[in-house]
Amino acid sequence: MVAWAAFGRLVGAGWMLVRNDALLPRELAPLYSGWVGTLSKSLRLFAGAGARAGRPGERLARSLEQLGPVAIKLGQLLSTRADIFGAEFAQDLARLKDRLAPFPAGLARTQVESSLGRTIDSLFASFDDEPVAAASLAQAHAAVLLDGRKVAVKVLRPGVERRVGEDADVLALAARLIERWVPAARRLEPVAFAQTVIRATVLELDLRLEAAGADELREVMARDGYMAAPPIVWDGVGKRVLTMEWARGWPLSEAGALTQPGLDRKLLADRLIQAFLAQALDHGVFHADLHEGNLFVAAPADVMAVDFGIIGRLGAPERRYLAEILLGFLERDYERVARVHFDAGYVPARHSVAAFAQALRAVGEPVFGRPATEVPMSRVLLQLFEITALYDMRLRPELVLLQKTMMTVEGVARRVYPDHDIWSASDPVVRRWMARELSPAARVKDFADQAASALKNLARLIETPPAATIGTPEPAAEHSALLWFAMGALAAGAAFAVGLLVR
Repeated sequence: MVAWAAFGRLVGAGWMLVRNDALLPRELAPLYSGWVGTLSKSLRLFAGAGARAGRPGERLARSLEQLGPVAIKLGQLLSTRADIFGAEFAQDLARLKDRLAPFPAGLARTQVESSLGRTIDSLFASFDDEPVAAASLAQAHAAVLLDGRKVAVKVLRPGVERRVGEDADVLALAARLIERWVPAARRLEPVAFAQTVIRATVLELDLRLEAAGADELREVMARDGYMAAPPIVWDGVGKRVLTMEWARGWPLSEAGALTQPGLDRKLLADRLIQAFLAQALDHGVFHADLHEGNLFVAAPADVMAVDFGIIGRLGAPERRYLAEILLGFLERDYERVARVHFDAGYVPARHSVAAFAQALRAVGEPVFGRPATEVPMSRVLLQLFEITALYDMRLRPELVLLQKTMMTVEGVARRVYPDHDIWSASDPVVRRWMARELSPAARVKDFADQAASALKNLARLIETPPAATIGTPEPAAEHSALLWFAMGALAAGAAFAVGLLVR
C-alpha cells in the first residue's frame, strides 16, 4: 500500500514539473539535442498556465516548494551554484533558503509551550509573532529572555514529520526505479544516496539532537577561530523547539550583507573554506548545511553559523584521504592524488594508476591558480563526471554529506568573492594537518595506540585461556607463553619507536 502511495506521489511530482514547464524548460530548448529535444517538445504540450508565468528558476522554485521539504533542500543546493546554473537561475531559487511561506504565529506559540512544558511568559520577556526566517522544516522567531538576552526560537512546522515521511517514501522508490532501469546510474548508488539523504533529514526533526550538535560544533569552531556559533539556551530546547542566542551580523542571504562598510570579501571567502576544512580534517565533524541562509557575516570577516540540523562526520581514514588528495592537487602531484584514490578503494585496482593520474592532470592543470571567474565550473564538473564513469568510480555513501557540503561552501565563497581561489585558501589548513598528523611524533603515537589496543586484546585472551584436555595441561601453558611473548614483542617495538623519536 505504501509503495503504491509513493508511486502516486512520484507521478504527481513529475506531472507538476511538466505542468510548470520546470523539467525541460522551453528557454533551454537550443541546448537540447536528439531525443532530449523531442521529449522537451512533447512535454510542453502538457504545460499549463503556470508554465508561462516567470523564469525557469521561478517555476522550479514554485514546484519544489509544493513538493515538500526534501525537494526544497535540492533547490537550496542548486541555488548556491550560480557559477554552474547561472546567476538569474540561482537567485530565483534563493528564496527556498529562508523565505518560504510561514505558518501562523499562534501555532508556533502553541508548539513552544507544549514542547517545553511551560508558558511563553515563563521563559520569554517578549516573543515576536512575525518570523524572521521560514525554511523547509521550521521557522525562526525573535524573542527576548527574562534576563534580557535576545534569542532566536526555531519551531518545527506542524505536520512536517508526515511530509518528510512521504518524501522519504517517494525518494526511496525513485532511487530503486533508477537503479533497476538506468544501468548507467548504478555506479552512483542511488539507493544508498537516497538512504543517506533520508537519514539526515529525519534527524533534523528532533531539535534536541540539533541543539547537541550545535553545542559540539560551537566548541570545535572556537578552537580554530574561522567561524563561530551562538550559544544554546538549554531551557528553551525541546523536541520541536530550539532556542539559541541571537547571531551577530547580517544574514548572507540578504543583499546588504556583502555591502557592509569595512567588509573584506576575500578574507571572508577564505574563512568559509578554511572553517569547513578545519572542521572536517582537524575534528572529523562539520556543519553540513552551509548555504547563505545559515550564515551571518559582520565586518571585517566574522562568520557565524546557525541551523545545525545536518552534521557530517568523517573517520580517521577518510580525513587522511581527503587531506592527501587536497595536498596532491595543491602540489600538482597528480600521481599522488591517483594513488590515494586507489589506496582508498575509490578506483578499482584493475585500472592503471598512471592513466588515472593523466586524467586528473587534464582536469587540474587548466584550472589551477586561475581566479574563479575564469573557471567554467560546469565544464569542470562534466569532465569529472566523465572521468568517474571511465574509471568505474562509485558513489561513496559515507562521503555524500562531505561532497555536498564542499560543493555548497565553494559556491558560497565564489558568490562572496568572485575571483576566489579555493586552492590558496585551502593550503594553510591542509598543510597544517599534514604536518601534524604525518610527523614522526604522530606516527609513533599511532603505533603506540595500535600496540596498546593489541595488548588489551591479548590480556583478555590470557584471562580466559582455552580449556585444556584432561590429562594434557601443556596446550594451555603453551598458549599463555605465546601470548606473553607477543606482549613483550609489542612492548619492545613501542620502546624502539620511541627511542628513534628521541634520537
